[in-house]
Order: sequence, then C-alpha cells, then structure tokens
Amino acid sequence: MSPDEAVAQLRSGMTVGIGGWGSRRKPMALVRALLRSTVTDLTVVSYGGPDVGLLAAAGRIRRLVAPFVTLDSIALEPHFRAAREAGTLELTELDEAMFMWGLHAAANRLPFMPVRAGMGSGVLEVNPSLRTVRSPYDDGEELVAVPALRMDAALVHLNRADRAGNGQYLGPDPYFDDLFCEAADRAYVSCEQIVASAELTKDAAPQTLLVGRHSVTGVIEAPNGAHFTSCVPDYGRDEAFQKLYATTPWPEFAGRFLSGASERDYQRAVAAWREEQS
Repeated sequence: MSPDEAVAQLRSGMTVGIGGWGSRRKPMALVRALLRSTVTDLTVVSYGGPDVGLLAAAGRIRRLVAPFVTLDSIALEPHFRAAREAGTLELTELDEAMFMWGLHAAANRLPFMPVRAGMGSGVLEVNPSLRTVRSPYDDGEELVAVPALRMDAALVHLNRADRAGNGQYLGPDPYFDDLFCEAADRAYVSCEQIVASAELTKDAAPQTLLVGRHSVTGVIEAPNGAHFTSCVPDYGRDEAFQKLYATTPWPEFAGRFLSGASERDYQRAVAAWREEQS
C-alpha cells in the first residue's frame, strides 16, 4: 500500500495507536498522510513524540492516552504543550508500565490487567475513572486494574518487512510495536524497505521479528518514513530539522513542509531546506 491508501482505511472518531517511542522510529510518513486526509476527532494512543505534536497542532486529536509526549533531546513536545495549555484535547496520562500492560491486556483480549504500578501515586488522582481490584488469593493485595487499550487501528514503522506483513526492527528496541499491532483491529506497517521473506531470517535473531503477518493489515514501503525521528541503524534523528520543527510556529511549518499532496512533496521540501542550510 501507499501511505495515503493506508490512511484511506481510517475514519474520524477512531481510536488510533501510533508505535515508536518519543522521537524514535515513529511512523511519520503515515502521520503526514493522516494530516493530508480529513480524518479528525481521534483518540490517539501513543508513547508520544512528534506524531502527537503534529496531530495536536492540526486539531485532529480529541483525546490522547499517553505516559509522556517528548522529542527526547527536547524534553517536552512544544506543539503538544501548546494544544494542552489551550485545552484543545483531553488527556489520559498513565504511568509507562500501566500503559504497557494496557497494551498487553488488549493484545490478549482481556478487559484489564492488574498491576502494582500507579498505587500510591498521583496517577490515580488525575484518572479518577481507574479502578482497583483485590487479589482473590490469600494475600488479598490491592492492585490497579489497568483497562485494555484496544484500538481500531495501529500505525508503526520498522526497518524492514516482507509483503506478507512480517516486520523486522534492526535497532536496539522494539518499542512495543508488536503489542500495538496485536492490540488493534487493523495494523499498518511502514518500513524502510520491503524485502523477500528469506531476507528477514538471514543472520537475524528471532527477537527482531516480533511483528507477525497475523496482526498486520497492510505494508507500506516508505524510505526515510520515520523522518525526522530516528530509525537506527538506517539513520539517526535529524536534530537540526527537529529543532526547526520545535521552534517554528505551526502555520509556518505546516505551510512549508506539509502542504504537498504526497510524501514525496514532503521529502522534496526537506531536501530544499537542507540545500538552503548548506
């Protein structure tokens, strides 16, 4: 599929999960395609980075479920902060572990997972809808019942994939992308390169093949599709461009880099900016 063909499967009002972590291996080509669409009123589930910032700035998010929204080298995502301070989106803020177990619950088709994370913290105060449960065994321990983070669709980016939907990460961390895919009704995997299935298993550890075809709806070949976030070892984070994004007013940034009709237009705009810098 192309990025726009994948996004054409989404509808306003959906709950959409976005893989990656902070400003690392985010499916930015798919996020940019989402911005070119008319899809809005979304509930976004994400270990948030510029994916959240872009969608928040464009007014596409109704509710965000996240443990943080960061650009990593810039601690707090500025466009998300502006949207949050303006009150343009609802926020369900969970501890990182609670968020992970919510993905696990959804992937395993469970209504919730009992966890210790969150007990005795402000997380329960800012999320009064969270409930606790007691162990049915002799200890009777009280635990947080983290609700399943079930999603209509998930968007993730990996280094490589085959046409059947088996995905492979080559960097240091899977960033829970496999859980996002398994916790969603549909999952769309963009990748730097589509390769033959045999290439995925050649000299590769099984751990790198967590995303399986059973949980993937569509595959999108999108070279440089995580830009400006990192996609190690293919490329690191484009720190100069990220700084530009973080310090440029949203209308100006969107007008220059996101007004094109395709992902290729974005890549051309970035190349033109680089030429200016040199």
